[in-house]
Amino acid sequence: MFRTMVITASIVTYNTDVNELASCLQSLVNGCVSTIYVCDNSPTAQLREFCQSCASVEYIFNNANLGYGAGHNVAIRRSLQRVADYHLVINSDVYFGDGVIERIVAYMEENRDVAQLIPNVVYPDGSLQYVCRLLPTPANLIFRRFLPARMVERMNYRYLLKFWDHSQPLNVPYHQGSFMFFRTSCFESVGLFDERFFMYPEDIDITRRMHRHFRTMYWPEVTIVHAHRASSYKNRKMLKIHITNMIRYFNKWGWFFDRERSEWNRRLLKQLGYRQ
Repeated sequence: MFRTMVITASIVTYNTDVNELASCLQSLVNGCVSTIYVCDNSPTAQLREFCQSCASVEYIFNNANLGYGAGHNVAIRRSLQRVADYHLVINSDVYFGDGVIERIVAYMEENRDVAQLIPNVVYPDGSLQYVCRLLPTPANLIFRRFLPARMVERMNYRYLLKFWDHSQPLNVPYHQGSFMFFRTSCFESVGLFDERFFMYPEDIDITRRMHRHFRTMYWPEVTIVHAHRASSYKNRKMLKIHITNMIRYFNKWGWFFDRERSEWNRRLLKQLGYRQ
């Protein structure tokens, strides 16, 4: 007798708009996700009643702002206890149509060396979001905020792989973290999100750790919508959090000397035929 496949998902919330959350939950409920963990970092449990009225949702009030990665880790540990096959880390401002999760699972089942997947991602107006990236340098993530716009544009053309048409699958070492579909067995080799990062670089960190052992794929055969807000560009408090955590990231992996970053980025650019 075959065991039923278990797929779980987690959303970390902090004073999240209920309508935004409802749209995301509807996308997941329409798929084959068995349990959706809403890990609430908000000061009060204002989402409890709403979540308890939603099918397949398990509400977790953390009673503190644990941060993005730590909040998802609460759910991932529960997913591992359930012996889930796959776990989706998703932002509340993401939504998509029917069949997306099912097609991703089918791809993952056919490609057992893939640990992590992100699909094609667009803005609400249909324009492409650049979610596949090189491993960043300090210039890409910190110094760019203080550089002339033309210089930043040239840097982003390379860093965000804007020269590439995004029509083919790609094994890439950094996925933007709005939708991260994980094979749960791979957490045994890699570990969970690094909780030293309160917010922002945890997606870079976990993708490159997965990439060391497995394929981490961009798969454009399905598309999701991400209403990206880029709050650190609009809020001084969030900017400070962004810079602080990026400093922690580069303290961990290396500022100007990161051999793994140099090797992987060079190899990827060569594969994509990039010419400086």
